[in-house]
Formats: sequence, C-alpha cells, structure tokens
Amino acid sequence: MSVVIRLKKLGARGRSTYRIVVIEKRSKRDGKNIEEIGYYNPLVKPPEIKIENNRLEYWLKNGAKTSSGVNKILKK
Repeated sequence: MSVVIRLKKLGARGRSTYRIVVIEKRSKRDGKNIEEIGYYNPLVKPPEIKIENNRLEYWLKNGAKTSSGVNKILKK
C-alpha cells in the first residue's frame, strides 16, 4: 500500500477549502482517507494553515510521500 499526504477539496466552487489528509495513492481525490492531519483555508488573508506536526512526522517516517500542493503549503 503506497500512502501519500495530499489535499482533499471541500466547499463550493469559488469558495474552496482543503483538508490535508493521508490517503492511499490510488484513491480518488475526495475518496476515503486514512487520517486527516490538518486543513488549509486560502480564502482568508493571510491563508490559514493548521497541521498536526506530530502526525505529519509519523507518516513521513513511515514512508508517506507528500504531493506538490502539500509541499508548497509546508514551505510556508
């Protein structure tokens, strides 16, 4: 089972918010996730980012990879 940390889209068109989730690589974007570890709200200024760092470190140590979108958020 290959695991990836990526964004799950929520909200209506034009008012999207995202959850940062741990999910199997072959699952759909909004499919069933293994664990939610945070959220990202780009609608407020400055964008609101909340991540459970201990769970992020746990999944990265166990071989999970991050998507390009999550990489950009983590750099902030």
